Amino acid sequence: MRDRMNVYFPPELLKQIADLADRKGLSRSAIVEAAVASFLSPDGVDLREAAFTRRLDRLSRQVQRLERNVGISTETLALFIRFWLTITPPLPSDAQAAAQIKGRERYEGFIEALGRRLQKGQSLLDEIPQDVEGKTGEER
Repeated sequence: MRDRMNVYFPPELLKQIADLADRKGLSRSAIVEAAVASFLSPDGVDLREAAFTRRLDRLSRQVQRLERNVGISTETLALFIRFWLTITPPLPSDAQAAAQIKGRERYEGFIEALGRRLQKGQSLLDEIPQDVEGKTGEER
C-alpha cells in the first residue's frame, strides 16, 4: 500500500525527471522515490564518499605512473643527447650534405623500427623495474 503525496517541482527539474524516466524506462514516481530514498539513506553519503575515495585513489596512482614515465622519458632523452654530443665530432662543410642524406635514411629506419616495436606492444617503460626510482646508486 502506498500513500499519495503531492509535491511541486520547478519545470526544469520536472523535465529532467521525465527525461531520465524515459531513458531508463521507469515511471517518474519511481525516479523520484529512488532519489528521495537515496537522499534519506544514511548509507548513501558513505557510499558516495567511498566511490569518490576509490576514484581519487585510482587517479592518484595514474598520475604517479605518468610522473614516473615522464621522468624516465626525460632522463632517457637527456642521457642520449649528452652521449651523442660527447662522441659525435663536428663534420667538415663538404661532408654535411652526405651526412644529412644518411641521417634522413637512418631516421626513417628508426621510425620503422619504432613502429614495429609499438605494434608488438613493446615499451621501454615496461622494461624498467617499477622500483627503479627508489634504489640508491649502490644498489643499481
